[in-house]
Amino acid sequence: MRRITGKEKDETLIELQSATDSQTGDGPAVLTAYRINLHSDENGGNGVSSSSDRGTLPGHAETDKLQPNKDTVFFRDGVRRIDFVLSYVDDKDGEKKQERRREFEANLEKAGLELETEDKTDSKDQKTYFLKIHAPWDVLATYADVLKIKVPFKESDIPHGQEVPLEWLSHPFRLPDHIMRPQPDYFTYPFDKNKTDFFLINDKDSFFPPSTRNRIVSFSSLKSEFTCYIASSTVDKTGIKRLLSNGTYTTAFPLHDCRYWKRARNAECESERYNLYKHWARFLCFYKEQPLNLIRKYYGEKIGIYFAWLGFYTEMLFFAAVMGVICFTYGVLSYDDNISSKEICDAYIGGRILMCPLCDKKCPFWKLNSTCLSSWQSHLFDNEGTVFFAIFMGIWVTLFLEFWKRRQARLEYEWDLVDFEEEQQQLQIRPEFEIRCTNRRLNKITQEMEPYLPVTSKCARFCLSTATVIFWISLIVACIIGVIAYRLAVYAAFASIIKDPLRKIQVVGRFITPQLATSVTASCINFVIIMILNFFYERVAIWITDMEIPKTHLEYENRLTMKMFLFQFVNYYSSCFYVAFFKGKFVGYPGDYSYMFGKWSKLRNEECDPGGFHHIFVCHLLIIHLINLLSAKLTILVQFGFITLFVASFPLAPLLALFNNILEVRVDAWKFTTQFRRPVASKARNIGAWQEILNAVAILSVVTNAFIMAFTSDMIPRMVYLYAYSKEASMRGYVNNSLSIYNISQIPDRNMPEERDNWFENLTATCRYRDYRYPPGHQKEYTQTMQFWHILAAKMAFIIIMEHVVFVVKFFVAWMIPDVPSGVKARFKRERYLIQEYLHNYEVEKLKIQLSASFITEPQSEMSLMSDKHEVLSECL
Repeated sequence: MRRITGKEKDETLIELQSATDSQTGDGPAVLTAYRINLHSDENGGNGVSSSSDRGTLPGHAETDKLQPNKDTVFFRDGVRRIDFVLSYVDDKDGEKKQERRREFEANLEKAGLELETEDKTDSKDQKTYFLKIHAPWDVLATYADVLKIKVPFKESDIPHGQEVPLEWLSHPFRLPDHIMRPQPDYFTYPFDKNKTDFFLINDKDSFFPPSTRNRIVSFSSLKSEFTCYIASSTVDKTGIKRLLSNGTYTTAFPLHDCRYWKRARNAECESERYNLYKHWARFLCFYKEQPLNLIRKYYGEKIGIYFAWLGFYTEMLFFAAVMGVICFTYGVLSYDDNISSKEICDAYIGGRILMCPLCDKKCPFWKLNSTCLSSWQSHLFDNEGTVFFAIFMGIWVTLFLEFWKRRQARLEYEWDLVDFEEEQQQLQIRPEFEIRCTNRRLNKITQEMEPYLPVTSKCARFCLSTATVIFWISLIVACIIGVIAYRLAVYAAFASIIKDPLRKIQVVGRFITPQLATSVTASCINFVIIMILNFFYERVAIWITDMEIPKTHLEYENRLTMKMFLFQFVNYYSSCFYVAFFKGKFVGYPGDYSYMFGKWSKLRNEECDPGGFHHIFVCHLLIIHLINLLSAKLTILVQFGFITLFVASFPLAPLLALFNNILEVRVDAWKFTTQFRRPVASKARNIGAWQEILNAVAILSVVTNAFIMAFTSDMIPRMVYLYAYSKEASMRGYVNNSLSIYNISQIPDRNMPEERDNWFENLTATCRYRDYRYPPGHQKEYTQTMQFWHILAAKMAFIIIMEHVVFVVKFFVAWMIPDVPSGVKARFKRERYLIQEYLHNYEVEKLKIQLSASFITEPQSEMSLMSDKHEVLSECL
């Protein structure tokens, strides 16, 4: 095949945009992008240029100057389509790189690809050359056969679905049919270049869509080799990825089909990008369904499956958000029925209860009614409706995962991905694996020599990788311990500042307690640490994954995904686990307080307000969650953890996630359509490692929410008091019952406040603290009462009952809902049947033609003819 160069009269302006060159896998890649435009001379003319700086590159003929009259995705002849583009610049190592490019491009031509070069004077920076690649039919057919690309052989005769009642209600959310279904439904079969007449080929130029064409060219460029002899006399062979990494080429990408804001002028151009922008990438379309088939057709199955999952997740969040709003609304409406808060706020009850200091030296004795506002705030999120919402979310996450499996199974069938992984596994071997694995062994299946990694090397790399991950997780834990130490150290400072009557901050002090101020500042510091550690660990995770040398792209992405999630799980959630399950749990009592590093550290463990510290936990979750949403990372898995693991504490979390995801879908769509270069189309059967991560988080969420309801919420102590200790069968007296008494004279000097006038005037000999202990003078003074053990037993019983109920419901729902819809099974069986039938008919017709031809060209005897028939039939069978 010849390279097209020379002087042409066609006028061309090409906008080059694409996405990163990720090839395969199941998780969406983090994308960065920039724009490159080929600009022409503004002086017009016939496109001929002889400027001195253009010159003639080795292996390249002189190229033409382009005119800005027309945008196109075709070669200068206006017929052959540009399937892929490589760009490069001349630099100080130009000779070596030119030699590499010359050999690589020669190999591309040997593979049958056609090339055409655009000079650097036609680029925006006047430095970049562009090599355009076209794949003719023979190349497309050959690689489509190798890649087992499924193509249509018969139009589907199965209806899309039956009409449902009240379908007209969904019309405002629907998109036009030509957008939702850009092409008819077909029964498909892997392409075979020896049976082209079996398939529905009307036009060879348009039979393979642009996304398939750029995938084929990308695959062929990965397999094309260049040879570079280095000092050690070894030979280094690989494809385009190595050439990109060493700077021989700067970028490799396919073209968008048109400008996103207007249709292409050429009628042969699809203008799919314009349709995507008009119906999908604008925020005003946020209430519309996504054109998943068009997304898949334009960007490939990998990106299509990501947006399908994100859209389905957002749809399911709507139901969780509605229930969360109902739970929160119940807390608001039952505001006036909260007897415990009324008692705390009552001047004759809470106003007469003197509480023991919450920290050493700096914290004074204080009145219980000073926590009036925080007790009301806690009630909004810690009420009777919360337990039902926690159970609902345990069932919701199961329904979400099961229904997603069904949606995924439907997409696998409709997008021809059912047998993808099994067929493509060997074709996904990473070039890095072939380069770095110098050992060879015989493949028992293919009977060919292939690279492999010895067991000793694999174990050593695994141990180093594991040690690195453990080190970084330990670093996170150390940072969290530092943040906890900060909380304990600054609490006394906030207590002395906010409560100091000499300072003019009383208006603020009424609404911001020392606990709240400490939690807010600690949460902000914690998030800064999270972002810093994330920044470094992303690079470390890539390094250790590269060091492991995974064999396939799928294996590489799954390993990287698992490492990133494990790190982010500890990084984001460790502080939440501390606040939920450790804060205020190991405090001690006034005569024997507990300290973080022992009494010498003077870092006394945090206590909780008698009105509850649920609002403090909610505040911590809200800060981490909101800043995480605004951090511009692809953090959907982290978000999923927030709305499942700790949803019992913050029922409005699904609502915030819903709003975020509605925006996320359209922002991602806008970036893909307008800001990113077009990605190389790649296949993915499912969401890969994400599925296992989601299942694990779903199971863990049942446990965490049960423990939150038992140990973080005040629900269990209130229920025990109501049904076992209340004389009036009401919550009256609960506050007094939940506070123990301590003799002030027995408090050690190290725990006493420095300024004592504020409590001495009360003329009281005791103070109260939150616990269930016997009072002074009792024969078991300051030891836990029987009520404490009753409450602990009730908490453990609640955890066991809730976990078993939710798990039983989860497994029952999972058992009832089949992973593959019956309609999909029927269509799949129908397709298999038609494939066998059509192949049989095709072979019979082919046999008839062969027999007729042989009879006409060489008449034979009846016995000889029958013998030939048997031989041909045996061949076909």
